[in-house]
Amino acid sequence: MTDQKRYAPIIGKLRDAGLRPTRQRIALAELMFRGEDRHISAEMLHNEATAARVSVSLATVYNTLHQFTQAGLLREIAVEAGRSYFDTNTSDHHHFYFENDGHLEDVASNDVVVSSLPTPPGGAKISRVDVVIRVRED
Repeated sequence: MTDQKRYAPIIGKLRDAGLRPTRQRIALAELMFRGEDRHISAEMLHNEATAARVSVSLATVYNTLHQFTQAGLLREIAVEAGRSYFDTNTSDHHHFYFENDGHLEDVASNDVVVSSLPTPPGGAKISRVDVVIRVRED
């Protein structure tokens, strides 16, 4: 299979999101979007890129993940100050955060019931509610 055919779905995904398909974006997108939905940190993706012999700095990984998030390809899940994961599943859902080992698991949106929300400040509207349920394994 030629590289052009191999990368065509990824290139299409990037273009559909309004992103220019650069070599680094294509390489990182291929790592991110292959197979099942996943939760990944910038450091985890950088390690995968290094193992796959993709020459990319950690700063570029961070920048690319934020560009993908702004384009709607990823959701950023902030679990604590300075620690975020990026979710390839952009549908409406929530998360369990396992404090012992730092991994995330999806929770279906209909498994969480929020009975009321505060009125947003003037001129603002609620765009989404993200629930992170922190759990600890004994």
